[in-house]
Amino acid sequence: MTNQNTGWKFDNSYAKLQSKLFTFAQPDPVRAPNTLLFNYKLATAIGLKIDPTTEAAIANKLSGNELLEGSQPLAQAYAGHQFGHFAMLGDGRAILLGEHITPDNTRLDIQLKGPGATPYSRRGDGRATLRSMLREYLISEAMYGLGIPTSRSLAVVTSGEPVYREEVHEGAILTRIASSHIRVGTFEYIHQFLGKEDLEAYTQYVIERHYPDLKTSKNPAFDLFKAVMDRQIDLIVHWMRVGFIHGVMNTDNMSIAGETFDYGPCAFMNAYNPATVFSAIDTNGRYAFGNQPRIAQWNLACLASALLPIIHTDHAEAVQMAQAVLNDFPALYEQKWGNMMGNKLGFNNAAGNIDVQELIQELLQWMALNGADYSNTFLVIQSDTQNWEGIYAAEPFLTWYARLQFLWKELGIDIADAVRLMQRNNPAFIPRNHLVEQALDEVCLSRDFTLFNQMLEVAGNPYVANLSFSALQMPSDTGDRLYKTYCGT
Repeated sequence: MTNQNTGWKFDNSYAKLQSKLFTFAQPDPVRAPNTLLFNYKLATAIGLKIDPTTEAAIANKLSGNELLEGSQPLAQAYAGHQFGHFAMLGDGRAILLGEHITPDNTRLDIQLKGPGATPYSRRGDGRATLRSMLREYLISEAMYGLGIPTSRSLAVVTSGEPVYREEVHEGAILTRIASSHIRVGTFEYIHQFLGKEDLEAYTQYVIERHYPDLKTSKNPAFDLFKAVMDRQIDLIVHWMRVGFIHGVMNTDNMSIAGETFDYGPCAFMNAYNPATVFSAIDTNGRYAFGNQPRIAQWNLACLASALLPIIHTDHAEAVQMAQAVLNDFPALYEQKWGNMMGNKLGFNNAAGNIDVQELIQELLQWMALNGADYSNTFLVIQSDTQNWEGIYAAEPFLTWYARLQFLWKELGIDIADAVRLMQRNNPAFIPRNHLVEQALDEVCLSRDFTLFNQMLEVAGNPYVANLSFSALQMPSDTGDRLYKTYCGT
């Protein structure tokens, strides 16, 4: 159904699925909704026609006080392994309004985060804090600007009501846009609590929605598993490229569509260290920066386990088939990671070049030993000015850089071409952790959007150095050793 005034066009396929996959749920009204942020560029891109003068109407619709025409609000059921332990879950503080069809016929989930309790809230209030919703808005838009598959943020609406956590916070509702909210944990839920026919039907639904080229597959579940693994490898390689740490890679936070979503205790690594972890709940470093590929493979094993009954009628044969695919993960990841890291140093298709891979490892070892900033080190390398200071002017780095130049020459790589390749892969700006916290403080405490808007501006074009915002390139003077992030639930 199309709302002619605003351009919303809902076609809610999920609401037509097996009823045990979700529960229809209405958002709880809030006292005084107010539109704090609205992403007009995103709205236009997905075919909406929103008048900036109608912020009150936007607030009512995107707080859940009034339903969007054609929406069918529901909370999705799913399960998941959280820090390795299986649990029954579901949308505890989120409600899917429905699926919007864009002018180019793309299907997008429209979800409210923080609209109140659902049947899956597990004694929670279903609400969200303003700070956590602002954080997701900023980081998800930054990830989009970095060219990384991600959910996006359409709006943040304050509720006019308090939210009680360790402290009293201001409440807010985020409108999230995603290809879907189908997770590895959704398949785990169906495998654990529903039947084989349900699993087969859902697999066909997911293929139709996200992998239509597999519709004629002779073994849909097996081919879906391989396709999901390929997308997950690409996604993790992107994360590693920019130093992103998701922070809570539970299977319920792993999108079947291959998008980054559920931005809770996420952060960006500054000083290079594979053991970097900021999440306050990740006390053992399970989801540390360098562990992310291994955890992705572990999560994929959970997906494979859920799909086994429909991969092959013989369980042992199904296990063997799935294990063979999983065994390919390390080599496939290393190839794509090697090419990505080669691109960051100006080399194309470098995964098979032993000399380039040794150069990469030497650089990473040097960075770890010297606490070098991950993002800015690559900016130094691509600057090619050699007017460097500090650790970059010392002999170990200069010797390494001479080897880099020698390899460029030996492989016939023009320096200008190498620099252009590096500039496409090395962001000048990432959301620096201390600046994210400062921006959130200023908005939450005094409604000062100056820094927040500056960060959004550079996030829109993060691969181009902007001297006006050079301060946004720098890590904290005091480092991130004591920095902690939280889920916000």
